[in-house]
Amino acid sequence: MRIAVSGSIATDHLMTFPGRFADQLVADQLHTVSLSFLVDNLDVRRGGVGANIAFGMGQLGSSPILVGAAGSDFDEYRAWLDRHGVDTESVRISEVLHTARFVCTTDADHNQIGSFYTGAMSEARLIELKKVADRVGGLDLVLIGADDPEGMLRHTEECRTRSIPFAADFSQQIARMNGDEIRLLLDGATYLFSNEYEKGLIESKTGWSDAEILSKVGHRVTTLGARGVRIESVGADPVEVGVPEETAKVDPTGVGDAFRAGFLSGLAWGVSHERAAQVGCMLATLVIETKGTQEYQLRRSHFLDRFTKAYGHDAATEVQGHLA
Repeated sequence: MRIAVSGSIATDHLMTFPGRFADQLVADQLHTVSLSFLVDNLDVRRGGVGANIAFGMGQLGSSPILVGAAGSDFDEYRAWLDRHGVDTESVRISEVLHTARFVCTTDADHNQIGSFYTGAMSEARLIELKKVADRVGGLDLVLIGADDPEGMLRHTEECRTRSIPFAADFSQQIARMNGDEIRLLLDGATYLFSNEYEKGLIESKTGWSDAEILSKVGHRVTTLGARGVRIESVGADPVEVGVPEETAKVDPTGVGDAFRAGFLSGLAWGVSHERAAQVGCMLATLVIETKGTQEYQLRRSHFLDRFTKAYGHDAATEVQGHLA
């Protein structure tokens, strides 16, 4: 099963300020702030929704096709993804813009000042999925993840026009989208991914009920945080899957992306939705135990041992033949 993952490609530049931002602010001068913070460290991490999901799928051996836009500074990041089983040939390289970048400083009270530079991400709207499909011999599913909003709309419309099954996954972009845009992005999707809060926001902005939305998509996958995930399908009983026990809760960033990577890999393997969700939850657990979205290591025996403990021997036997 050939799955293309469209979504943002970015790097995170994270800095730590040992003091408190509040101590540097003068109450009657907030209209003319000019501050510079001497930070203790700089942590540069690979990120972006599309790249995170594709990385996880690559770790599982699912050979995802990454679709997104980056700048000429993408070479090192591309090499990293290539080494981890991701097809990056369909990434558009901008001639004038840098790869998207999030720059954030955190103070001693965990307050943050951050900026997001969209950069080359804005060129995702120029990518044609037909060229991607022609290159790889057809697409069985396209995940349309958070990206340039115009690009998300174009990919969705092209999937509908060319009868390519697609999964809608708005994540961070849902806050800036209006009801009309959300309706366009989800109508006809084979899968709709969201967390519990986003689920409510989708219903509020579209004016459609839970039942109406489910009738417009084949399957609705809702992550429930520490309670796991729920999969609803038209004409079937809901399926709920819990999460494995964590060894530590280090960093929640990228957990949702990891779940999607595992779930999509399960679809590529042809296992049930329940089993696919279990793979997603196991991968998400590895991410929450690690600092960074792509810094975890997937060791086959370790993964299977923990998967067996969480979901049983029969479940592990079913997925072990698919693991890279």
